[in-house]
Amino acid sequence: MAITQAMCTSFKQALLDGEMDFSSDTAQTFKIALYTSSATLDATTTAYSVTNEVSGTGYSAGGNTLSVVAPTTSGTTAFLDFADTTWSTATITARGALIYQSGGSNPAVAVLDFGGDKTSTAGDFTIQFPTADASNAIVRIA
Repeated sequence: MAITQAMCTSFKQALLDGEMDFSSDTAQTFKIALYTSSATLDATTTAYSVTNEVSGTGYSAGGNTLSVVAPTTSGTTAFLDFADTTWSTATITARGALIYQSGGSNPAVAVLDFGGDKTSTAGDFTIQFPTADASNAIVRIA
């Protein structure tokens, strides 16, 4: 089993097909789910699944809803980001995460690899997204 950080290939196609909308007037909701080291997630991941999702105090299946930082551009790069998200008073261990669009088939957007197990014990478990700019934002098209 392995988690490999990647932008999901099915997401790239969904962008070209006009199926993903990150604009501020969208009715689409994006979420982030946490996974154990037993999960297999990579560029071929197509949708959210409960298989090997973490469980524990302060965590609900499906994860947290993300707040989109509106898409923008800088130079020749378009990018978007998400606001940091926290599971409060959580007792969980996660190795990675999946960002996905909630609803329908729950299509995958991106896989995050934490590089090792991360644990919180009756404390905050926070996903801190990188700076929203052309060099660092979580979703960038150059």
